[in-house]
Amino acid sequence: MRTQELKLLVIFDVIMTEKSITLAAERLAMTQPAVSNAVSRMRVLWKDQLFVPDGRKIQPTSYANNFWDKVRDSLRNINQAIEPEEFEEGSAQRTFRVALPDIALDALWPDLRKLFEDEAPGLNLHAVPYTIASTKPVLDAADVDLVIGQGNRSLENICTEHLFDTSYVCVMRKGHPLTNKPLTIEAFSKADHLLISLSGDISSPVDQTLQQSGLTRRIAITVNSFSSAVPIIKKTDVIAILPTDLVHNHLDNNEIAVFHPPLDIPHSSISMLWHKRQSSDKGLIWLRNQIKRIFIERRTQQVQAVLDFIDS
Repeated sequence: MRTQELKLLVIFDVIMTEKSITLAAERLAMTQPAVSNAVSRMRVLWKDQLFVPDGRKIQPTSYANNFWDKVRDSLRNINQAIEPEEFEEGSAQRTFRVALPDIALDALWPDLRKLFEDEAPGLNLHAVPYTIASTKPVLDAADVDLVIGQGNRSLENICTEHLFDTSYVCVMRKGHPLTNKPLTIEAFSKADHLLISLSGDISSPVDQTLQQSGLTRRIAITVNSFSSAVPIIKKTDVIAILPTDLVHNHLDNNEIAVFHPPLDIPHSSISMLWHKRQSSDKGLIWLRNQIKRIFIERRTQQVQAVLDFIDS
């Protein structure tokens, strides 16, 4: 391969990653016209339009996506061999893009931002919406560096690191009719329920467990974010099975009642997921270590506080 073609591949890789000519130029320390000229040469060489305008960004054509699938891992390997990546958090200039649900964002972002201010002032932290189904596509396309979410299934070319297993409690407003008597599975099934569903799916492990006992429940309302659940529960008669972590911040206002669920709910494994092409990325390794430390420290305290509240 000629040197000029290799340079075009490097520019192409950065454009595909950034989805922007302007951002690619900044990352490559080139002028925007120089990157645009390189794109023109790519179009002639590879006989495809490659990129089409999409607001302030650009979208790759099918040819560009397929071509990138074939070359990006090889480009990463060549770059790592020639110029091994170093990472010093105190001097690094980088943006980390993480797909995660709002419950994880609320737990992580304040502590991570404070850490960045104190120890890594050149690092940025950008959140991307998360769903289970989007995990592999956003990592394959390099739209994000990391996903935090359910990691209990094997995905090709995706690496995982376990963070914790979820635990659940049953939550309702103070004064709800079900607070006046023991919460049986039958009474639970007859109540109106709120379900958190990031994808819109109304089937959950709770429903599968109820079916094993010959019972069903009414999903009266769904929300697509964790933060929306408790405010609705406080003002209505719906009840919900919620992650223990979510409930912790609402214990002091005396507006909710919390119970152990009257049925066994399978735990979900919450993990960090990243593409294998970034397994040796020292910056990402550093970030994963910080995330794991914060989750371990915060979650242990929060879960125990909720359990103590229930048993008090």
